[in-house]
Amino acid sequence: MRAPALIQDDIVVLGLIAATLGLIFFGASRTSGPWQKFFSFVPPLLLCYFLPGIYNSIGLIDGSQSQLYNPVASRVLLPAALVLLTMTVDLRAIAKLGPKLLLIYVATSASIMLGGVLAFLIMRVVSPDTMGGDTWAGMAALAGSWIGGGANMLAMKEVFQVDATTFGQFTVVDAGVAYVWMALLLFWAQRAASIDLKRGADTSALDALREKVAAYQAAHARIPALSDWMILMGIAFGAVGLSHAVAKVLAAWLAVHTTWATPMGLHQPFPWMVAFCTVIGLGLSMTRARALEGAGASTLGTVLLYFLIASIGMQMDIAALFDKPLLFVLGALWLAIHALLLWLVARALRVPFFYFAIGSQSHIGGPASAPVVATAFHPALAPVGALLGTLGYATGTVLAYALGLMLKALAT
Repeated sequence: MRAPALIQDDIVVLGLIAATLGLIFFGASRTSGPWQKFFSFVPPLLLCYFLPGIYNSIGLIDGSQSQLYNPVASRVLLPAALVLLTMTVDLRAIAKLGPKLLLIYVATSASIMLGGVLAFLIMRVVSPDTMGGDTWAGMAALAGSWIGGGANMLAMKEVFQVDATTFGQFTVVDAGVAYVWMALLLFWAQRAASIDLKRGADTSALDALREKVAAYQAAHARIPALSDWMILMGIAFGAVGLSHAVAKVLAAWLAVHTTWATPMGLHQPFPWMVAFCTVIGLGLSMTRARALEGAGASTLGTVLLYFLIASIGMQMDIAALFDKPLLFVLGALWLAIHALLLWLVARALRVPFFYFAIGSQSHIGGPASAPVVATAFHPALAPVGALLGTLGYATGTVLAYALGLMLKALAT
């Protein structure tokens, strides 16, 4: 039996987590010295998972007894982050970027889903023990991250009831595999011109894209005011309250009057609450409310997201994270299949290498790192990575849920 944690007051735990996140990002923001060298090798995201996990593992806190994750983080902060992140999606602007870029985006989502299925089947033959238990559910959570982002990954954790240790293992796979892939894309970005020349890619649309994105960026930048932040808080948590109210009624009705909802997990309010928040965010993105991105809507959403990530880390048992080292092989195989399929599509469409790189990174890395890869091609293209990355927040939950159902069927 586990001994009582040293810190049991959730208010003190919240302060510890907030201070930890502040210290991590203070170090990550340094541009010189030992901090800069350290964070050039260790991504901040990984520390946001691991440090709270260490606190839990050494008995400083007890994540399983804390209420910070459930109900506070998973039922309040998660849907609020989804609203803020999806309301920044500019669907009209993305549509105007060209049909081939959108085709690449769709092909990326499809290749990740197909890659997940193929990797599961291959690894089940290679190592049945690795693929046992709720590994399929961990893959569904990872798909949420690789199609959408951290909020979608956390949503899938709740929808498929992923064990905290399994989830922690897949966060390590996510960070390890994804950052290696990002490093490769940055390396190839420096050789994009020669790659495009050898392949005979049509780069005319990319030249026009640079001008369009630069104009969009200049038109929306502004300094946020207090009223902007209060409006954002009102929108986010107002949507959360409305979504909770409607989701509870709908889930209760489905549980009583249908037979198909229960096997799919739709008799529970949570997936409906996530869906409603996503729909509300997308609806707002088509109104003038989307202009609040200039006041930091996605930044506030990301702040909430990192508190979610830390609250997940609080439940991890660090010693058990590496019980399944072949999960890294699973992740690498999955990503390799995705890359091969997407490359074949990119060659068939004769698109610039930028389309391949940003399509992949907008999924695998999300809006946090996609602009970094885009900037390696041209600084004016950074918002394109952010636009495609935030679009994943809108599609990631639905597609990862569909993949999760397929993997669950294969596992049973």
